[in-house]
Amino acid sequence: MSEIWNGLQALLGTILSFFYDLVPNYGVAIIGLTIVVNLLVFPLTLKQVRSTRAMQEIQPEMERIRREHKGDQDTINQKVMELYRERGVSPFGCVLPLLVQMPVWFALFRVLRDPANSLPSDSQLLVAASEGALRFLTMDLDLAPSEVVGSQGLFAVATVPYLLLVGFVILTGYLQQKLLSPPKQSGASNPQAEAVQRMTKILPLMFGVISYIWPSGLNLYFATSNVFRTGQQLLIFKIDGRPGPPDGGKPATKEPDDGKPDDGTKPPRPQGSNKKQRRRRRR
Repeated sequence: MSEIWNGLQALLGTILSFFYDLVPNYGVAIIGLTIVVNLLVFPLTLKQVRSTRAMQEIQPEMERIRREHKGDQDTINQKVMELYRERGVSPFGCVLPLLVQMPVWFALFRVLRDPANSLPSDSQLLVAASEGALRFLTMDLDLAPSEVVGSQGLFAVATVPYLLLVGFVILTGYLQQKLLSPPKQSGASNPQAEAVQRMTKILPLMFGVISYIWPSGLNLYFATSNVFRTGQQLLIFKIDGRPGPPDGGKPATKEPDDGKPDDGTKPPRPQGSNKKQRRRRRR
């Protein structure tokens, strides 16, 4: 396990060094690394968006199951899980790419905290790290915003870029999760979908807390990843179409029970009544 962990750190260090050799800027190198990682997990992102759409499409069937087995929660859970397996749907598929990237975050955290043990020995980035030149847009990406606030103060000019980066992580995370979440159904109740929607609202705030205490280089990774994945989702929506309500956004029409058509016109008279009237006239 330790060999895999060390290998992951070495791989991230090599990619960082590659981009730093192309453009000698630490922030640009992190952005390049972010793009590579998100391209690698794009199949999971595609599955995530399509799973969310499939989850939305089965809402009417889930409501039918709850109506038919009302009061029997065990049967409802069993039928819902069978429906998930039948349709190949996971209610928590939207967080799968984030879970896959978590080892990358922790490995990148170690790389940023101790680059000497992760970067190639002949890396120019290693020289820059030893000289304390890991800067981007006036920020020292090796420092966490909490460290800068603790040393400079909350309202210091040097603190502003770090706090703006934290705010950008929260904003882009919220927009990205909102774009991914399915639209709410009027009159429908789905505890699983509601739990996922609550999670997508909590995740940006959670990342805001993390980005305040973790190195700013990792915050740049978070922000770039949010922007990149938002563009990926828009591209997927352009290919597959944007998901809509299961009924296509049209209200359900109710069959008339009084024998009158929907256009308000009078129903035709039965033919039998006309024959009876003719017989009476002849008599």
